[in-house]
Amino acid sequence: MDTNGAFSAQERAAVYKCIFHRRDVRGEFLPDPVPDEVLTRILLAAHHAPSVGFVQPWVFIVVRRADVKARLFEAFVHANTEAAGMFEPGRAAKYRRLKLEGIREAPVGICVTGDRNRAGATVLGRTHQPDMDLYSTVCAVQNLWLAARAEGVGVGWVSIIRPEHLRDILAIPSAVVPVAYLCIGYTRYFHDKPELEKRDWARRIDIRECIRLEQWDGERPA
Repeated sequence: MDTNGAFSAQERAAVYKCIFHRRDVRGEFLPDPVPDEVLTRILLAAHHAPSVGFVQPWVFIVVRRADVKARLFEAFVHANTEAAGMFEPGRAAKYRRLKLEGIREAPVGICVTGDRNRAGATVLGRTHQPDMDLYSTVCAVQNLWLAARAEGVGVGWVSIIRPEHLRDILAIPSAVVPVAYLCIGYTRYFHDKPELEKRDWARRIDIRECIRLEQWDGERPA
């Protein structure tokens, strides 16, 4: 890193490589254990995410027991069956063919939670946007995901599960929000592009479609 704070060209390339090669891993997990020192580094990276008022609202619940994973998988199956019925028939058939979790295969699960009472009722930066603590917790998820990718560890976010089931299975207090359940483990390979793109479920939106100048209906970049 040079004197003005910029990373070297090699360091920048590594950061962007990690971002562009991050994948949601579902069906490629290996049973190999993730060493404690690697998991500690990944969680430390998550703990260094930005947070509103520096409240650091996260708690990471590490899950390794097969019986706990079995209950979580049952909760996923329940939600996934409901989800399939929400799509029109052709899309539903395609949905059912997708592998959307690795709860039992991944050696580690991590539930990332946000404690909404971590810093009391009035929090700097949350006075007018009360969900900023939850957004901060999502930043911790992203830090975790990128650190894991740099370590060669796969991560899959299981969002097809009811929060109340996560709360019940993992004994999460009522004031704490289960933000993400993540499957963590080494993988046979990382997809060269997002799996849902490869399976023709969705496409990568052109970045120019996501930028407006000055206002919502402002000019788009060329």
